[in-house]
Amino acid sequence: MRQIGVGVKSGKDVDKFKTMKLTKGKCNFVECPSIKESPVSIECKVKEIKKLGSHHMFMAEVLSIDADEKYINEKGAFDITKCDLVAYANGKYFELGKQVGKFGYSVQKKK
Repeated sequence: MRQIGVGVKSGKDVDKFKTMKLTKGKCNFVECPSIKESPVSIECKVKEIKKLGSHHMFMAEVLSIDADEKYINEKGAFDITKCDLVAYANGKYFELGKQVGKFGYSVQKKK
């Protein structure tokens, strides 16, 4: 797993592109750089910011997904299960990927 060691540092203090030797790309819908080396780029428009004490949670609308072909399924759709996602909680990182439901899962009738 490749770790990027600038996640806990503010962009105000550190040029993360320079530190990690990354290349800035141009986004189609938002005014911030993409990372050319990233296999997946998701452009979003922030709809709401929820203050959660020490952190903020951003609720956003996805405007565009640009992904390498290996993340596209046989129907031509983006397949998030192919992305080897990780999550951070309580000072630890966790691998994600197991599908546990689908649209309507929480309200479907049980047999």
